Amino acid sequence: MNDVGNPAGEVTIRAYAELNDFLPKCWKQKNFSYSLNGGYSIKHLIESAGIPHTEIELILVNGISVDLGAKVKAGDRIAVYPVFESVDVSPVIALRAEPLRKTRFVLDVHLGKLALILRLLGFDVKFPGNVHDEELAEISSTEHRILLTRDTMLLKRSIVTHGCYLHSQDPEEQAIEILDRLDLRNSAKPFSRCPGCGGYLKHVSKDEIMDRLEPLTRKYYSDFSICSECGKIYWKGSHYQPITELLRRLKVKIPEDEGSSDESV
Repeated sequence: MNDVGNPAGEVTIRAYAELNDFLPKCWKQKNFSYSLNGGYSIKHLIESAGIPHTEIELILVNGISVDLGAKVKAGDRIAVYPVFESVDVSPVIALRAEPLRKTRFVLDVHLGKLALILRLLGFDVKFPGNVHDEELAEISSTEHRILLTRDTMLLKRSIVTHGCYLHSQDPEEQAIEILDRLDLRNSAKPFSRCPGCGGYLKHVSKDEIMDRLEPLTRKYYSDFSICSECGKIYWKGSHYQPITELLRRLKVKIPEDEGSSDESV
């Protein structure tokens, strides 16, 4: 007979909604038994079953809400829920100390196109390139950035408190995932940041940059923006229409009188 001091035995787990995507087929959409072989915290238990803790909003053990550090014992019945889009669960218990005050991201090396899209939408995006997982996790933690990745092991690192697993491999679909999951469409400010480095764009007079423009650009364009970080210059060139079409597909409001696009020098 198992007791609290000897957790060996089994628990029953049920994952809901998209959390089933992380489980093998035989465990999807139903209660399943999971063996204990040592002293488990809820975080260790759920992640050993395959679900990163960053994907979870609410955990109930025997009907009672618990945090990630709670211990489990044989016979416990565990229900795991993803982020709720329309239900406020804040009166129950939060798995994270507090929500991030600012929406900022750090992306792993495989998400370069998504980084570009999110910057076009005006979000603060750090894309350090080909760095070790430890560095990505550290950036996420110390700079309070949401870690975006398709690497579930990276999201399971204890230091990562805010992260999102991207189900799609298509950059545009990934952007829709993030906009939907974090409800960010009203926070988007297209054409406010440099797609290259993420710095803020500011309006610049044509006279100030005349010597940097090609002859045809000087002739046909009059509204320009410049990146406050890298100094690139942007205007509504040939790529402006494809970008606005992308914004429409993402269902993001298009600013009417901005002087920038992805044309740059």
